Amino acid sequence: MSLLADAQALMIGASARLTVRYGTPLQLAGQDLPDPERMRVETRHGRVRCEVYRHPLGHGPAPVHVHFHGGAFLMRYPAMDDFWCRYLVAKTGVTVVNVDYDVAPRHRYPVAQHQAHDVLAWIQAHGAEEDLDPAHVTVGGFSAGGNLAASACLQAAALGTPMPALQLLGVPSLDVSTSDKPGPAGAMITPALIDLVRRTYFRDADRRLEPFASPVLAEDLATQPPAFVVTGSRDRLRAEAVQYVDQLRAAGVPVVHHDLPGQDHYFLDGSTEHARRVMDLMAAAVVEALVPSAGGPAT
Repeated sequence: MSLLADAQALMIGASARLTVRYGTPLQLAGQDLPDPERMRVETRHGRVRCEVYRHPLGHGPAPVHVHFHGGAFLMRYPAMDDFWCRYLVAKTGVTVVNVDYDVAPRHRYPVAQHQAHDVLAWIQAHGAEEDLDPAHVTVGGFSAGGNLAASACLQAAALGTPMPALQLLGVPSLDVSTSDKPGPAGAMITPALIDLVRRTYFRDADRRLEPFASPVLAEDLATQPPAFVVTGSRDRLRAEAVQYVDQLRAAGVPVVHHDLPGQDHYFLDGSTEHARRVMDLMAAAVVEALVPSAGGPAT
């Protein structure tokens, strides 16, 4: 069964460039930006490639948003979130580092989580070498990437590395300790997919209980950075994200939570107006965290 699961994971990963169309209708800003630069960062699990999106009119070290794409820990395809990286750069002027982390079945937990933290910590320690502002950094991700962003923050607290100014979590996966995730009929995230992720990337059942794998199981969240969390009301992962929001608030951490009515895991699906509104809210949160005096929504 393990070999069969790994084979299925390989096929999903290999087909990502052909099957992922999440961002095609969402190219709403930044298409005229230069192609991203390549940067490699040394981590506990080897060098990780990052795509660095910069605004052409920027001068000097820029504030940084570190982004982790989705893909169920099976798809190594950061270009799926090219639309968001370009949008954020175009609307805010920040630099976006889109991280190309390792996935199953060639790699298993905690490889991607370690890489997420290590890239974040490297930017905070050495970012100036790449014309990045190490003192003004936020982190975020969608789906599996939301897990990595939250995990990176928990690791920062545990390892004593600098904390980012904000964690931006879009439809995050925050509890892999259980496969029992009720959801509406026809929900995009299926029990079969959850099971596949657990049998491939999170193969060691005992380690699924670790907070770096399942952030909702963290005992102490008081040192965590402010959070901006987006959920879809029909998403099978919504309950664990709401649980994390409640836990952060109980620990005294400032949290903004937007629950989008009628939205499934692809939380930007629907009209262009809906997608633009949600992305503007996320962009404004990043700007406010990086440049507090800016305030207000992104334009």
